[in-house]
Amino acid sequence: MSAQYRPRGSRFSADDAAEAFRDAMNQIKSEFDKKVAPRMGRGDVRAAVLALLAEQPMHGYQIIREIEARTDGAWKPSPGSVYPTLQMLADEGLVTVETKEDRKIYSLTEEGSEAAADSAGTLPWESTGSSWSEGLHLGPVPKAGAELAQAAAQAARVGTAEQQQDVADLLNEARRKIYTILAKD
Repeated sequence: MSAQYRPRGSRFSADDAAEAFRDAMNQIKSEFDKKVAPRMGRGDVRAAVLALLAEQPMHGYQIIREIEARTDGAWKPSPGSVYPTLQMLADEGLVTVETKEDRKIYSLTEEGSEAAADSAGTLPWESTGSSWSEGLHLGPVPKAGAELAQAAAQAARVGTAEQQQDVADLLNEARRKIYTILAKD
């Protein structure tokens, strides 16, 4: 709902309030999304793929999911970056490809194992100064805020009028406490 003129004394309907709340939650979510969508360089994808294949053979989507898990969701490489990297590694003779159950499983060759060992010190999920973590302000607050927003949105959708008022009171108190914490020296 965009800013609409409401004559003095007119009231929001329940639908207006729900729409305004959804808009606010989407705005909060979009701010968090901006902070966790970094672009990685080819070297980062290559190092990550080599490191994962050094642990065990995997197919492409396993690699994508494992990188996402190890970076706590901060980096989820696209298939458009992982599969060309796998093809490049195969062309270089660093990986072999075997098809099992309609999936291409990638394994390191001996040369690939050496390359993985050489790049072991530059793993994107272990380096605190890596490009995926710089400036993202990742920590407990964005995740907790997103989870709180989801719970509040559910209360707005399915809660009774009394439950919604209780949730609103709780959110207002939480906001005041947050500002009190931030005001401390």
